[in-house]
Amino acid sequence: MTDLQARLSSPHDHVFLGDNHERNERRTWLIIAITATMMVVEITAGSIYGSMALVADGWHMSTHAAAMLIAALAYFYARKNARNPRFTFGTGKLGDLAGFASAVVLALIALLIGWESLLRLYSPVAIDFPQAITVAVIGLGVNLLCAWLLRDDHAHHHHGHGHDHDHDHHAHAPASDNNLRAAYLHVLADALTSVLAIAALVLGALYGWNWMDPAMGIVGGLVIARWSWGLIRDAGGVLLDYLPADEELPVEIREAIEVNGDQIADLHVWQLGPGHHAAIVSIRSAVPKEPSAYRDKLVHIHELSHVTIEVEKAA
Repeated sequence: MTDLQARLSSPHDHVFLGDNHERNERRTWLIIAITATMMVVEITAGSIYGSMALVADGWHMSTHAAAMLIAALAYFYARKNARNPRFTFGTGKLGDLAGFASAVVLALIALLIGWESLLRLYSPVAIDFPQAITVAVIGLGVNLLCAWLLRDDHAHHHHGHGHDHDHDHHAHAPASDNNLRAAYLHVLADALTSVLAIAALVLGALYGWNWMDPAMGIVGGLVIARWSWGLIRDAGGVLLDYLPADEELPVEIREAIEVNGDQIADLHVWQLGPGHHAAIVSIRSAVPKEPSAYRDKLVHIHELSHVTIEVEKAA
């Protein structure tokens, strides 16, 4: 039995989760544990030693943990409902929905940082530089650890199952997990904020440039807003079945099918999850063949995890 025949005879399901779904889920819960612990430590220490900077950073950590919780719950729900038949094409897009929500939260955080920084420019406040620098360095260390844990090594292998709908098992192309990307950007935004804060506080302590702190805050807010917009655009595109301009799947499908007089009358391609795409291919031919013959021509396109073939005789 050939590999294609084996796939065509396999049970039919619609599991279109990313390859590293469970690994990413575990890492996200670990990040939540780290940030929640850091939050408790900072708030407790700040309360005992009367440090408002520590208390404030502790509460900031709580928003960080909440953002991670969106990602973790999305991974959990998608995994638990991966074979729920009520999800017509599986739960692969749930990560994009969570990523979109996280990106909106990140954009709001950027606005709040920018607004607070503007207020500080017009109404400066006294800064305890040694204490503030210490807190920023601690925060940076935690964020760098979290960023390392959330790194995406792009070792993706697509999974699927095939019969009348072709589900391909052997793909090894990079796939973007927008849920992981959203969690990573939250951590990266915090790290950027810490780096800019350290630079501003050191300059403020050395030269008395207190305005550097809010100025760096505005810069950080603009950079974070830019990141969030990119994620909103990409995750929103997946949710709306929008194919990026550099997506070559439609071209590859046409090149594979449109030979020997066969023509594609209608073609729809969309993403089902990280590394998984679906296609509906309507073919018109003077000498129509069985749908399996056309599926054979698409086996080499590994990103295709679910293909529906329609064939009609040309007039």
